[in-house]
Amino acid sequence: MGNTSSTSAISSSAEATDDIDALIASRLLALRQARGLTLTELADLSGVSKAMISKVERAQSSPTAVLLGRLAAGLGVPLAQLLTEDGGRPQRLRTRAEQDVWRDPEAGYLRRQVAERQAGSGVELVEVELPRAAQVSYPRWSGKPYRQCLWMLEGALRVDYGDERFDLAPGDCLDFGVDRPLVFKALGRGACRYLLVASPS
Repeated sequence: MGNTSSTSAISSSAEATDDIDALIASRLLALRQARGLTLTELADLSGVSKAMISKVERAQSSPTAVLLGRLAAGLGVPLAQLLTEDGGRPQRLRTRAEQDVWRDPEAGYLRRQVAERQAGSGVELVEVELPRAAQVSYPRWSGKPYRQCLWMLEGALRVDYGDERFDLAPGDCLDFGVDRPLVFKALGRGACRYLLVASPS
């Protein structure tokens, strides 16, 4: 019985990964085509190889947060646009079970879309969990700038915002943009968790 349960859990996890890879593939292709970019042009803008972009667009590779960050920067869109569908009716109540979750296959970074980007205000709410000692980095965005407000919930986090460095503890709040390269690194002996509110500049 134990083996059956374990096999079922592994199968469910694999299906979830396949689903999110397929979503990322369709979103990346749609966004690239909407901007009239060839694979070569997006490769030049993002610093991601043409071969890797092609693999992601065909759902043949599970991209990392760093890779998605580079692609989003090259496209000039928030990361959320690669991980969630466009449209969708606004919800007054969005239960935890209805919030899209994505895990970086390499760093273990977990991203929960608490509230999708609002059509009118452009505001979105994201919860992030970084495992112990995990680090993710993003280049400067090339598109329309937006602001982020980070509220630390648990653990310790270091944020490098260009040449500035900030060490955050629970309760701390940091306001920053995407106009400089960003590095997020979990500090201390355990994981850290924080909330990000993104809005147009």
